[in-house]
Amino acid sequence: MTLRWPHRIALYAGGGLGGLAVAGFAGLAGLLWGETKLAHRRIPVAKDPPPASNDTIWAAAGVSRTRPPIRIALLGDSTAAGYGVYRDRDTPGAQLAIGISEAARRPVHLTNVAVVGAESPDLAAQVDALGRVRPELAVVIIGANDVTEGTKPAVAARHLERTVERLRALGADVVVGTCPDLGTIRPLAQPLRAYARRQSRNMAKAQTIAVVRAGGRTVSLGDLLGPLFMSNLHFFSEDRFHPSAAGYAEAAAAILPSCLDELGIRTRVRSASTFTTRRVKTVQKAAAQAVTRPGTEVAGAERFGRREGPRGPFARLRRRRPRNAPATSPEQAVPTSPVPAA
Repeated sequence: MTLRWPHRIALYAGGGLGGLAVAGFAGLAGLLWGETKLAHRRIPVAKDPPPASNDTIWAAAGVSRTRPPIRIALLGDSTAAGYGVYRDRDTPGAQLAIGISEAARRPVHLTNVAVVGAESPDLAAQVDALGRVRPELAVVIIGANDVTEGTKPAVAARHLERTVERLRALGADVVVGTCPDLGTIRPLAQPLRAYARRQSRNMAKAQTIAVVRAGGRTVSLGDLLGPLFMSNLHFFSEDRFHPSAAGYAEAAAAILPSCLDELGIRTRVRSASTFTTRRVKTVQKAAAQAVTRPGTEVAGAERFGRREGPRGPFARLRRRRPRNAPATSPEQAVPTSPVPAA
């Protein structure tokens, strides 16, 4: 996520409201603009790059490093890159690798090509950056900058769908963490916060449909960290905008169970909520429900032996839990020397 996004949101909202030529809406646009300027002063400019976590082999405590590593790749924006922390082991990619290593009892080779400020159209270049690396699992976290730059959800989702298709062609299983809820950012006041939340959910819904259609699965990040952020500054980095190491650990923990399941490490599942069962439904309906329930996985499913019906692909909502919760903290993890890309 980049610092420009509050400014862009106000412009995008104000332009649409101003076109209505209604005094009340014009006043609301002015209010959004004022709140944007205030948020702009509160959030410092992103300067320092995140710690390097690319092409590193991680092994949880007690895991033999002589076994062949599991190859995973991480793509996306500043959340995937780990902006806001200073140690490579605190980045979400490293924490995810540690969790996989703990569960699989094998080392994990992490290739992180995420870029701070990246938008969905930038994913194609990130896939190119993998070179000859053939990951077994690819994790993508993207969408926040698409919202802040006013990119239409359909356009951003189309780029994401092509990325998933390319990764699948490389032989990788794909898990996508959908657009987080920008309405949980502390420097935002109402009604700018409500507008950011609506736009974030629209983006996440479009992403979910595109990813399932391309053969991947999604995990709703939504306002997963919102309650934690609002009640405890410990989950913020110094800029009060990006997550801290503890915040990234929460995001990695939400994605980890789906990653384990993709790798063939059995996990337990339960209904997404007391109001939804694990029954198969259209991906549009599943996506709409997932954006309101952080931590919910949406994956393709079959109904009557078919994966798609007149209204599009079928999907199922689930909440996954690790077979065993990883007991290894980032401080206990053992990174080996960085290795060059294959």
